[in-house]
Amino acid sequence: MLVKNFLRGCLIVVPAVVTLYAIYFVVRTLDGWIGIGVPGAGLVIALVLITAVGAFASNVIGKRLLALPDRILGRLPFVKLIYTSLRDFMAALVGERRSFDRPVVLSLDNDLKVLGFITREDLGVLGLSDHVGVYLPQSINFAGQLVMAPRSRVRPLDLPASAVLPVIVSGGMAG
Repeated sequence: MLVKNFLRGCLIVVPAVVTLYAIYFVVRTLDGWIGIGVPGAGLVIALVLITAVGAFASNVIGKRLLALPDRILGRLPFVKLIYTSLRDFMAALVGERRSFDRPVVLSLDNDLKVLGFITREDLGVLGLSDHVGVYLPQSINFAGQLVMAPRSRVRPLDLPASAVLPVIVSGGMAG
């Protein structure tokens, strides 16, 4: 009984402590970068700056100025891979051209099924015109796997992406 209560307590305490520590670490790091003695000021300033960059990027002059770092980082050999992957992933999540807005169930062999999102309808360029691109996010972290699946095995879900993604990321526990 004692061990069972301890484990139950761990299920409550560990996620809460890790989450609070992560928040504390981010706020402390941002405060250190900013150099202001007010706790949390770095986080507030970072949020304001990110929002300001977003607003600036939505006008013509801002788009041109912000395209410069995009071109520079897009030409550096190793940096290009990281930068463009992160840029495209963020655009897929929150950009104007969201890619994770069509949730599907992909049927595997032996009646196994996985949840994913159609990211590309036409794979003819790869010689797979009867296939679609399905992104399979991994649980718990922000990684995933792209599979090229026959259309016959992909069934669209009549659900918004906002209902499906938490189920996937939580390993099926949320929702």
